[in-house]
Amino acid sequence: MATPHFLLFPFMAQGHMIPMVDLAKLLAHRGAIVTIVLTPNNAARNHSVLSRAIDSGLQIRVVQLEFPWKEGGLPEGCDNVDLLPSLTSMSTFFKAASLLYDPSEKLFLQLHPRPASIISDMNLPWTLQLAQKFHVPRLVFYSYSAYFLHCLQGLMTHRDPVEFHKSELPRATDADLAKFGVEMMLADAQSYGVVFNSFEEMEPKYVAECRKTRESPEKVWCVGPVSLCNNDKLDKAERGNKASIDQHQCIEWLDGQQPTSVVYVSLGSICNLVTAQLIELGLGLEASNKPFIWVIRKANLTEELLKWLEEYDLEGKTKGRSLVIRGWAPQVLILSHPSIGCFLTHCGWNSSIEGISAGVPMITWPLFADQVFNYKLIVEVLKVGVGMGVETVMHWGEEEEIGVVVKREKVREAIEMVFDGEDREEMRQRSKKLAVMAKRAVEEGGSSHRDIKLLIEDTVAHGGDHEI
Repeated sequence: MATPHFLLFPFMAQGHMIPMVDLAKLLAHRGAIVTIVLTPNNAARNHSVLSRAIDSGLQIRVVQLEFPWKEGGLPEGCDNVDLLPSLTSMSTFFKAASLLYDPSEKLFLQLHPRPASIISDMNLPWTLQLAQKFHVPRLVFYSYSAYFLHCLQGLMTHRDPVEFHKSELPRATDADLAKFGVEMMLADAQSYGVVFNSFEEMEPKYVAECRKTRESPEKVWCVGPVSLCNNDKLDKAERGNKASIDQHQCIEWLDGQQPTSVVYVSLGSICNLVTAQLIELGLGLEASNKPFIWVIRKANLTEELLKWLEEYDLEGKTKGRSLVIRGWAPQVLILSHPSIGCFLTHCGWNSSIEGISAGVPMITWPLFADQVFNYKLIVEVLKVGVGMGVETVMHWGEEEEIGVVVKREKVREAIEMVFDGEDREEMRQRSKKLAVMAKRAVEEGGSSHRDIKLLIEDTVAHGGDHEI
């Protein structure tokens, strides 16, 4: 078969960047040529994983474009959402990202063979104009669930309605952000097709509903969970960034714990909880009497939190049953370990589907955006997790005003529900069953394995091929 060339544009946030890098590897494993466009910090974070893939013979090309932080009014070197001084700058970041259009146009003209298709994160709507200019199809890559998109489109016509409190729903914090949301949806509607980091067996009716909204229903491909393409231990350890802990130290600690006993806690790369809330979380983990791994992102390590960790001596008081990772954690490596008993997560889709793939029950603590919808999917639809009881979204710029929304007792009670609750065995069995389904989906003959093949074949049939 002829070899198509895919041009990939990931959005500059970890939950979007990481699955797109995985997608690049998946396409290249099937013989495609892949060019992925990265900005300097994001290229550095993914250098090890991509270099190993290229050294193995995969036809992946990494092209760096300077991020227009200065022209966009952002701090120096700010080319990832997790580098923003505040999430209130998100609309500024989106505008800055749109300034990549001109250098991307020049890049397209320089690439050989000519790209047959553009696969773009939905948060980069300007790539539609790029695709239209060069008469190639634009595929939207959703680092979201089909369930979220279904809810977003307002197609709640199925027999299992899900209720939301007004305070739970995400909202645009300014007019620019609301306008950008409309631009994304319009670009999505005009695009050739959609690629989901999901698998049909998990959310079949929501995938079906999304297909109904497309002009060409067959142009919806579920290719996930993309994280399962990482079989190499180093790839698991360095996926997304260099870990802040030695992988051997991490595995050695996990090996010393009982099977399905450890609570893994990570609230994402752009967690915006205040320090007082993080302290309550730490006290709840202590009160649970369960072994735990707690990942605290660097931006959350305030002087106040560091002082509390030292003076309260949480690690000393929980010695032997606690591991606090300050910075980036090798999440897929940790979740795949048999000692992990549950995952306390912010419900970002990347983390959610990694937890599902690992067969680990979840405790859901949604903060903003699609996370509230993912929590509903996990707890009320799939029934593989319990809610923390959070009823207030952490609106950007209002964190201090919102303050503490989860007390230590709620943390302890949620952990007890997973390990000792009435539904614990059924929930664990449902989690394991979904993990088996996820692995089957990406294996030869599985639904996601098939959809990758169909996506490539469709691109070749569309006229985008290169004989090699």
